[in-house]
Amino acid sequence: MDPEGEAARILGELRAQADPVRADSEKRYLKSDFAHIGVTVPVLRKIALSAVRTAPARDELLGLVDALWIVTDAGRPVHEARMAAVEVLVRRVELLEPEDLAVAERLIRDSVSWAHVDHLAEKVAGRLVVRHPDLGAVLDVWVDDPYMWIRRTSLLALLPGVRAGSPDLDRLTRYGDVLVDEKEFFIRKALGWVLRELSKKDPAWVTAWVEGHIADVSGVTFREAVRRLPSTDADRLLAAYKAR
Repeated sequence: MDPEGEAARILGELRAQADPVRADSEKRYLKSDFAHIGVTVPVLRKIALSAVRTAPARDELLGLVDALWIVTDAGRPVHEARMAAVEVLVRRVELLEPEDLAVAERLIRDSVSWAHVDHLAEKVAGRLVVRHPDLGAVLDVWVDDPYMWIRRTSLLALLPGVRAGSPDLDRLTRYGDVLVDEKEFFIRKALGWVLRELSKKDPAWVTAWVEGHIADVSGVTFREAVRRLPSTDADRLLAAYKAR
């Protein structure tokens, strides 16, 4: 693979599908300062993933990701090019080595939207941590990071384990204690999201966690956490939440 050539091909095909009306709508929805082409996610995914239909070498994959990530239009990053970079990285995450967690971190630190962060957090960082458990020590650092999107990543990276039925309850307990007082909406939402997913498999644990944090938990986190709990537990917790 020629990473720069493939990135140019992908960008050309994306531009051929440009929809200015969609681009303007998407910019408003995401409150984005990026350049937007206006391509639907299914179309973007089909174009991007055609580059990695056959597994490239690891260095070729990372080269393609970088070539897409740095695309600009009038000095502004291009939203769809960055989405394409995330798509190809997720699709071939099995090629990554433990040290490539630093690649995910670099991209997340260069992101300002959940639209780019969340797949990197769950499907790249999270899968690397599941495959290489020692990388969990990196999440332990990230949970206290000044950058909000890195803190969000520390939570979302726990989702693959939760969904696979092997949740890291020790880390979720510790991270919940650290982040339950967060004022950032996207942290509150992420904590609730992880709890909601866990409640599908272990509602008793989530019920006990919410009970233990009823005085401190935000409304955003609470609503997500109880959404899938049995109605008797959810109703009891809601009464306690309203009475606090």
